[in-house]
Amino acid sequence: MYTKTCSRSLSVVVLKGLLGGNGLTNVVRNTSSSSSSSSSSSSFEIAAPPSKNTAAQQQRNCSSSPEMTGDSSKPIITRLLFCGPHFPASHNYTIEYLQSHPFIQVDVVPLDDVREVIGNYDICVVKSLRLNADIISRANKMKLIMQFGVGLEGVDINAATKHGIKVAKIPSDGTGNATSCAEMSIYLMLGLLRKQYEMQVSVRQKVLGDPVGDTLLGKTIFIMGFGNIGIHLAKRLRPFGVKILATKRNWPSDSQSSYKSDVSNSPNDDDLVDEKGGHQDILKFASRADIVVCCLSMNSETAGIINKDFISSMRKGALLINIARGGLLDYNAVFDNLKSSHLGGLGIDVAWTEPFDPDDPILKFPNVIITPHVAGVTENSYRFMAKVVGDVAIQLHTGACLTGVEIVN
Repeated sequence: MYTKTCSRSLSVVVLKGLLGGNGLTNVVRNTSSSSSSSSSSSSFEIAAPPSKNTAAQQQRNCSSSPEMTGDSSKPIITRLLFCGPHFPASHNYTIEYLQSHPFIQVDVVPLDDVREVIGNYDICVVKSLRLNADIISRANKMKLIMQFGVGLEGVDINAATKHGIKVAKIPSDGTGNATSCAEMSIYLMLGLLRKQYEMQVSVRQKVLGDPVGDTLLGKTIFIMGFGNIGIHLAKRLRPFGVKILATKRNWPSDSQSSYKSDVSNSPNDDDLVDEKGGHQDILKFASRADIVVCCLSMNSETAGIINKDFISSMRKGALLINIARGGLLDYNAVFDNLKSSHLGGLGIDVAWTEPFDPDDPILKFPNVIITPHVAGVTENSYRFMAKVVGDVAIQLHTGACLTGVEIVN
């Protein structure tokens, strides 16, 4: 079996393969290094945001009582599966949060083993796994499939619904994830504007006063997808003295030329966007922007939306930032326009395949910055989401209504 053991200073997940008793054992350690740090981490508390669920949503969030075993002397264990080793803070922080709840078993299973063992689990946190209909059909004990965040494009929701399994995400507006991603967008912009690669070359060569960089001041920025991340990004860009264009599928029906955010009560929220548009405006806005930031959700309509036509419509030398999903960008279009110098720079936190090949030719360009899908991986956001996952596991175990998540089916 895959088992979890916890101590005050260290949580260890021991993974023993279920495939014919092959003796495979992996150990995953959390980030605590001492009893004091573990204690501090375990007491990290963030209040959940007020629920905005409708009555129908609240009904979907209510689970049935846990099934009883035939042997009443055996304690009932709710088993929580994390798929794969990536984003390790997700499972490490969840294990820390659940240390005092021995009736919740948390396992981290290699991606290749998930198909064989998923039938043993009540809850699945998919992370980067593509959970297809074949795998879901084997999840005969599963009550809930969820993401450690918002992205569910890898889950076959129809298949889960067919098998009576709820699918959930953790809304980003209260977790700090949107704030974290917005800050990462600005980091990538500044890294490209100030020529991060060339600066490191100058340091190695002991050259002072070179390269000559650029500033955000006076730039026109196109936020493509004005959801939670886009709103937080616009709020943080305002002090830099930029002009903001933004597109969104549906804007509030008002006559103003700017969008009023409901993220905070700031009196300046109605000044977040200088010009707003819809999908039909993306090429027009791209042609006027110095920097394009892709914040779109990934679906059949948006896959490859940043294509040859889109990039060709951008200003020569403009920068492209992507902190959403790698598949939103057409690889060949991006590569060709970097090679021709039409695209002035590329900053990405997500890639076409992940983990991305460090030897990929696109990374040879000096005006490309890539980060390892860490835009939303911050202490604040991951502690918060670990608490949500832990609370959901406890609620599912006791038959209580689920809080902090949005059921999508």
